[in-house]
Amino acid sequence: MNEHRYAGRVRSVEMSGIRKLFEAGGPDAINLGIGQPDFDTPDHIKMAAIAAIREGKTGYTPNAGIPELREAICEKFERENALAYRPEQILVTAGGSEALHLVMEALVDPGDRVLFTDPGFVSYAALAAFAGGRPEGVGLDATLHIDVERAKEQMDGARLFVLNSPANPTGAVESEESIRALVEYAGDRGVTVVSDEVYEHFVYEKKHVSAARFGEDVITVNAASKTYAMTGWRVGYLAAPEDYIPECIKVHQYAQACATSISQYAALAAYTGDQSAVARMREEYRARRDLLYDGLTGLGFDFPRPEGAFYAFVPMGRALIEKAVENGLIIVPGGAFGSRAPEYARLSYATSRENLSRAVGRLETLMR
Repeated sequence: MNEHRYAGRVRSVEMSGIRKLFEAGGPDAINLGIGQPDFDTPDHIKMAAIAAIREGKTGYTPNAGIPELREAICEKFERENALAYRPEQILVTAGGSEALHLVMEALVDPGDRVLFTDPGFVSYAALAAFAGGRPEGVGLDATLHIDVERAKEQMDGARLFVLNSPANPTGAVESEESIRALVEYAGDRGVTVVSDEVYEHFVYEKKHVSAARFGEDVITVNAASKTYAMTGWRVGYLAAPEDYIPECIKVHQYAQACATSISQYAALAAYTGDQSAVARMREEYRARRDLLYDGLTGLGFDFPRPEGAFYAFVPMGRALIEKAVENGLIIVPGGAFGSRAPEYARLSYATSRENLSRAVGRLETLMR
């Protein structure tokens, strides 16, 4: 049998270290690996999807998404982010992941430098590589925030700068001053900022600030996935200067055609309906964060209190990380998020308080 051949740009990218852990562990495993809300999708959203099915809204939609959802997203931007968009500037996608993919494919030429934080979300480097770009990590300071001055030094000559606040895996929320400085510098240097804001509603003591407030060449990526516990519905979007949209649609229409019609009607209900579930989830995540942070610092771990999202990024040492995984405590080693934090691990607190207490207890036992 002849050996099969594969594209070099695909072979050069490793499988996600997070997805490998999705179903890891035995019956007694405690899974703090996956960044997925453990809440159910609110009932009014599910009912909207059921209604769409019953009404026969099961065909293709416009490539950019149903008009009423794009209008609702514009209203959401005005209401929550102080940003003015028109429906022509919105492209509905199969989750935030597809939105990131479309941006990379539409804007990155072979050899273009794509900047993102290291440690940072696993998709940025992989998607840049798939597009033929050169992924390049930007370091964080001791508090796990972007080192703005160092980032500026790297930005000259880059094509994209991916900004993620609140951040995965660190839980850091960048200040308004830092975001403004990065966006304005990028604008002066002809660098497009891609602002990944999927965790915007899970900010605890600080406030979320949208990057597009400070510059015109900013593409905002977001999704219903985390905000409304809709990860499996696969509906997200990007908002951009209008001339970017047709170029992104070229990739979208040949790969995806449109986001799932039923999910779009569910998302419409999410963005226009009762928002109280979002506040309840945020307060529960805050309580879980405090439980996990207090438990881990009580064991002697020293790390910044997470400010947003639902992750703790903890310097545990590789030996303890391996020991924890071997003993059924599923956490993600820092090496999955880049090259600069091999001694860290990401722990997701998107799980029950009982599981978090058990996790701390198991770690204490392993450290004896």
